[in-house]
Amino acid sequence: DGLDVTIYFYNPNIHPRREYEIRKEENKRFAQALGVPFVDADYDSGEFFKRSKGLEFSPERGARCTMCFDMRMDRTAAHAAAHGFRYVTTTNATSRWKDAKQVDAAGARAAARYPGVQYLWRDWQTEGMTRRKYRINADQRFYKQEYCGCSFSLRDSNTWRAAQGMPPIQVGHGESYSDPEADSAEESEEVVAGFFRDNQAYEEQLRETYGRRRKDGAAGDDARNNW
Repeated sequence: DGLDVTIYFYNPNIHPRREYEIRKEENKRFAQALGVPFVDADYDSGEFFKRSKGLEFSPERGARCTMCFDMRMDRTAAHAAAHGFRYVTTTNATSRWKDAKQVDAAGARAAARYPGVQYLWRDWQTEGMTRRKYRINADQRFYKQEYCGCSFSLRDSNTWRAAQGMPPIQVGHGESYSDPEADSAEESEEVVAGFFRDNQAYEEQLRETYGRRRKDGAAGDDARNNW
């Protein structure tokens, strides 16, 4: 579209810090190769956890995701307004695991708070865009992310993996993308729709599994430390 691009990396939701640094360095490497400016924003994870209070058991595409999108898009739009950028958008909208309407609504809300800033909407989840995304991932041998990013998604992904008989995620030991056809298939419309159809009661399951767990630091007291 004839637009100059700057990457604004603000992802305090990513946990643990090791995973955050890996993803950030992958972004920086690609930006440098393309000659695209890269803005390294703060890792204020404390603010993310503060805003997550009460949303610990919200499922993927739920209220916690809305909070997360709002938090990051608002900071992005504020930076754009302060530095003369007319448009903001987000790579979150490229993933079929995300609700595009939920992502776009957060972007539009954020942009509306800053005069002169607009949210750039595109349908990034087409078949052609999905294949292109995974082709670039394979060509660049990008680190393969195995969960969305936050501690809650890591927990939930491992809960799902355990139910499938799969080993837990080893943070920082993920494979690199190498097979764009197979990776695209893992994010097909049918696979994604099937996952959310089969996990409609996931929030209740999480509450039942984790709701009574506690960790208060009293060593040796199993009744008070069952996490």
